Formats: sequence, C-alpha cells, structure tokens
Amino acid sequence: MKRYLLVLCMCLLLIVGVSFAVTSYLLPQTSPVVTYTATTSENKAIQKKLKQLGYYKGKIDGIIGSQSLKAIKKFQKDYGLKVDGIVGKNTAKALGITISSSNTKQSSSDLYLLAKCVHAEARGEPYVGKVAVAAVILNRVKSSQFPNTIAGVIYQPYAFTAVTDGQINLEPDKSAYNAARDAMNGWDPTYGSLFYYNPAKTTSKWIYSRQVVTTIGDHVFAL
Repeated sequence: MKRYLLVLCMCLLLIVGVSFAVTSYLLPQTSPVVTYTATTSENKAIQKKLKQLGYYKGKIDGIIGSQSLKAIKKFQKDYGLKVDGIVGKNTAKALGITISSSNTKQSSSDLYLLAKCVHAEARGEPYVGKVAVAAVILNRVKSSQFPNTIAGVIYQPYAFTAVTDGQINLEPDKSAYNAARDAMNGWDPTYGSLFYYNPAKTTSKWIYSRQVVTTIGDHVFAL
C-alpha cells in the first residue's frame, strides 16, 4: 500500500511539473526584457565590432535580432559585464564604440504598449506584417505630423481601430513582442510609411489618396 501511494505521489508531482513548464512557455511575459533602440548605423557598428571579435556571424544589416542579441550577451559574459543584452555605456565602452545616450535604452512600458497595439491590429497577419504595423507607429513618433511618443501616437483619437473598439487591452503574444522589438531595433519593411489600411475593411475615402508604398498581407502601407 505504501509503495502504491509513493508511486502515485511521484506521478502527481511529475504531472504538475510538466504543466507548469508548458504554461510558463506558452504565456507571454508581462515584464519583457528590452535590448535597446539605436539608429541603424549604430546597430551596424555594434554588429561589425562583434563580428570582428568573433561573436557574430550574421549580416551587417542594422537589425538586432536573436542572433545579434545572443552575440551581445556572450560578449558581456566573457568581459564580466552585466548580461542583459543592452548595449549601454559600459558594454559600448568595452566594444570600443559610441552609442547616443538618447538611444541606449527603450523602456519596457513602450515595448509592452507597442506589442499590445501590434497584437490588436495585426494578429492575423504574417510576421513581417506585424513588424510593419509596429514600424508605422515608430515612423509616426519620428514625424512632426504626429505625437512624439509611442503612447501619444497609439492613443491619438481615432488613429487606431483597436483603441476605439477596446482590443488594445488584449494581452500581446510572443510574436507581437518579437515584432515590436524588431521594429524598435531598426527593421522597417514599410520603407518609412505613416499609414496602413485594409482595403476590404476601410470606409475612409481619404486614405486612398495617400501614396502607396507596399502591400504586406491584408494591409496596404502608404505615405
């Protein structure tokens, strides 16, 4: 009887452990780790230096993706730096490069909000389409025609359907986080677009007057 109970307890513990591991993997993180947002030229300088040192083997494209992030963390570990993937003052100094202080770090709240908007606006789109939506938001932040913060752009009245209908409050998934991070790290598949729309759903006649740049998935991107 005791042996039976022991085996039963071990089985229950195994089931609970597997369930916890699967749940932890599937649920999006509420406190994402942010790398940094630098200009494309600064990102290229980082990649070039890491490549010279033998840490990075990818393309020098100015996009800080998973391969670049892995290289940054390996470099930080080897040089006794804080292993966080952030190329801040200390890591930049160790690399022998200069990063603009205004671009060294992006707050987790900005990444979270951007990921929420991406998830709400483009969760049915291909991955590059999600990055594209995030890029449009960031392009607006840089434009004098729009508010100069991510929150300001997203919550500008009537700017995004997802804010109007409440879908902005949905929790973003891992894909939305990754797309937001890729856009913040310089990837812009829209080539500077400030607008996007779904021709099958839009009721605005004005949007059709904008210069079309590209089409990704169901969205048309325009200037």
